[in-house]
This record gives sequence, structure tokens and C-alpha cells, in this order.
Amino acid sequence: MRENLRMIAKIAPGSGIAALLCVALLGALLAAPVTAGEEYLYGNPKLGVTISGTNEFSPGDDVSLAVKVQNTGTYDVKLVQSTLLTTGDNPTTAKLLRVSLLPGSAPITVKTDTQMVGDLTGGSTATATFTVSIARGAAAGTYELPVRMQYTYLEDVEQLPPDTVRYYYTDREETIPLTIRIKPDVELGVTEATSEHLNVGTEGYLNLRVRNDGTDDARNAVMKLSRNDDSPLVPTDSSIFIGNYPPGAEASVRFKVSVSSNAEAQSYPVDLSLEYLDADGNSATSETVTVGVPVGGKIDFAVVSEPTRVNPGQKVVIPVEIKNTGAVTAYNAQARLSAVDPFTSNDDTAYLGDLAPGESAVARFEITVDSGATAKSYGLDSEVRYRDALDNTQISDTMKVDIDVVSVDGLVGFLSSPIVLSVIIALIIGAGYYLLKMRRKEA
Repeated sequence: MRENLRMIAKIAPGSGIAALLCVALLGALLAAPVTAGEEYLYGNPKLGVTISGTNEFSPGDDVSLAVKVQNTGTYDVKLVQSTLLTTGDNPTTAKLLRVSLLPGSAPITVKTDTQMVGDLTGGSTATATFTVSIARGAAAGTYELPVRMQYTYLEDVEQLPPDTVRYYYTDREETIPLTIRIKPDVELGVTEATSEHLNVGTEGYLNLRVRNDGTDDARNAVMKLSRNDDSPLVPTDSSIFIGNYPPGAEASVRFKVSVSSNAEAQSYPVDLSLEYLDADGNSATSETVTVGVPVGGKIDFAVVSEPTRVNPGQKVVIPVEIKNTGAVTAYNAQARLSAVDPFTSNDDTAYLGDLAPGESAVARFEITVDSGATAKSYGLDSEVRYRDALDNTQISDTMKVDIDVVSVDGLVGFLSSPIVLSVIIALIIGAGYYLLKMRRKEA
């Protein structure tokens, strides 16, 4: 009887006549009052694949692609007979299932090796996850990724008297296409980057020429410049309206950028991106592009004149030669001297004018030295206020102006004493007045 059922199941699986015959025979067997064994006469795994989540990706994306594997295999006939031994496996089970994702002709890179899923019974699902990188500049469109599945399944069972069962397994490999869609997008390509008046501690301009290397037609596009992490470059103007920006189009943009005074003369990064409306009218943002920007050296100054020698109690005009040791011109430069005890000044600012790199000018400051000043070397703070190429006011680092206070000994020192000088002046005035009065009397 079992062989008859096998013949019915194999000759006409799924047909109505076979089903009626099987039902009749199985009904007769089930009526027997003995314990019956079970054997599946027909069935095999039927596998399919889908993506769990979205199947739309953008060029340049690194994604974790969850491939869901479904086994929809069913069996048509199960033999139940008292003389049968129940088999342990189901012919619809895909045993030792291994899943591999292949790139096919799609512009992607699969970074994950074959995944071992295990046994997948009929009517169940399992997920294999793959890390996939979409190529930058990938053409928009629909692509099919081959999913290769390798497994073993129970093809047949043979019962050997009295109580032995032999299993016949078959290895199978099949490939099922998995559909993904690469969306059109905008990819920025910087073809030229130049700086203008961009120096350490100042403001300047960044000039960029940017091409749409993507596949999407950007509408109402706005170019955005932003700071890159802790870069010393900080955009002052961060948005420029471009308008319609089709694939292959180039745009010239000019951003104002400030540079930290702590920077050095070298290249620093800034980030560039594009905000736009895509072909469906949805807001989108391109991948960020990092651009290297050359920055020139800072404007700096140095006091190059020799220290000035002064005496206690003296009021003098001291010359201070200041040189532009920086890389660019300082405009409308003014020097300022900070007088501290034992010095005072009513004239502590001097105009230097425009100083190109390497040029110098002499500032003259009037100072008074306290009569009780200790004879030694002093350093007074000085700074230069100037305007950069964009007419922004800048202030230099502090410089030291050296002044040597020297005591005057002997007659010169005695005569240079303010008290002695006052007495001498009083005596001279008195003597002059006396001589003038005597001449008038004689006349």
C-alpha cells in the first residue's frame, strides 16, 4: 500500500484524483487500532528572498542589508501506516542553509562573506545581514543582486526491515535575484579652490568652483559651507543660493571665512554640501565634501630699534622702530605704548601708515621718567592696531619696548637733578631781574 501511495504522489502530485485516492487509503489506515508511523511522500524546500526594510539607497551609502529568506515549501502527501517508522526529517526543510550575496552587475561592494543560516523548515523565515557599500557616482536605476543559496534536503526515505530507516539527502544550489534601487543624487566635485586675503588671524575669501557629478537635477540649490570639527577656519558667510543645478553643471561660489589667530600658515579643512529639491520635489542634502584651504601667515610686528637711555626725572621723546615681520600688508597702522611706573606719558600713540611685509616705521613717544626711578632696564608693552585687506580692525601681539634708566653721577648728575635745576633757574631769573633793574637806575 505504501508503494501505491508513493506512485500516486509522484505521478500526479496535487491532482484531484490522487488526493481522493490518498484520502481513502489513509482513512483506512487510520481506522486501524494500532500505533502508526508517518512518512512524507512528496515535498521539497521552496525558497524566496526579500529585503527587510527599504530597498532604495543613494550613491556613497554604506548600508546593512537585511536579506529575509522565506521557505514556502509544503508537502502534499503524508503516509501513516502501522508498519512504518516515523522519519525525523521533513523533505521541505532546507538543511544547513548557506546564503551568499553577490554584486552581479550592480555598482556595489559586498563586504560580508557567506552567512550560515542553519536549518530552515517549511513555512518559516530567517534573516542574513550583509554590509554593502554603494559606489560613489553610481548611476541611478534598478539592479538585481544574485542571492546564492546552498542547502541539503531530504529527497527520499527507505525503510529496511525490521526497524532501519535509510535517508537519501540531496545537495542543491539555487540563485534568486534580489532587487534594489539606487536613487539619483547630487555629488559635489570641487575642481578649483583658491584663497584670497586669507591669513592667520584675519578674514578673507574662499573661492570654489564646484561641479554636480551626480545624476539628480537639483532645484532651488543652496551651497553650504561649514566648519570641519575643530578647524581654525570658521565661515562668516555660510550659504549661497545656486538655483537650478543639473548634472554636469558647474558653479563658482565665494565664501567669506575667518581664521583663528592660533592657526599656522598651512592648509586647513572646511566642509561643503548642497541642500536642494530632488526630482520628486523632496528636500535633500548631498554628501559632505571636505575641501583643503591654503592659509597664509599672520601679520606680525617686531621692535627692531635699540633700547633708549634715559635719566631719572627726565622728559624725553623716545624713537621706537617697528617692523612688519608678517606675510601681508598692514594698513593704517598705529603704534601704542603703555606707560607704567616709573614712567608717565601724555603722548602714547604714533601713526605708522601702511606697512608692507619687511617694511618698518619709527614711532615717537613722549615720556617722563620719575625722579626716584631705579636705575635699571625696563620693558614697556606696545601693540599695533591696523586694518587688514577687508578693512577689519586687528590688533597685533604685545611687543616689548626696552628703556634703560641710567643714573647720572658727578657734576652732570648734580646739575641734572630737578631740584638743582629749579634753584639754578630761579637764580638766573633773579640775577637777570637785578641787572635789568640796575640798568634802569643808571639811565
